[in-house]
Amino acid sequence: MSEESTPAIETTPSKDERTWAMLCHFSTYIGFIFPFGNIIVPLIIWLSKREDLPLVEDQGREVLNFQISMTIYFIISGILCIILIGIPILIGLIIFDFIITIVAAISANDGKYYRYPINLKLIK
Repeated sequence: MSEESTPAIETTPSKDERTWAMLCHFSTYIGFIFPFGNIIVPLIIWLSKREDLPLVEDQGREVLNFQISMTIYFIISGILCIILIGIPILIGLIIFDFIITIVAAISANDGKYYRYPINLKLIK
């Protein structure tokens, strides 16, 4: 006798959920103005909305992991600026961070679960 499992019901994220997930991604730009704002603001959004909104729970964790990773990469690049090799790396990282965040925010607004490249999984 075999048991049939019922397929999981997929739900489309609500407009509110998609908006908060998108804001979580875009909030990282505050880090270009305030040090560590790229981590603090998404952390606040994630902590306040993760219980109620599954997309924000997932994407907030993804944003935090990516921004912590990028902060580590920025620090290493800053140190490498002493020997000048870090300058082009730093410029490339800034451009990459700016563009990939837009891609992630658009994906979140479409209700998709976006995965950042070169992302260290520090928060599980």
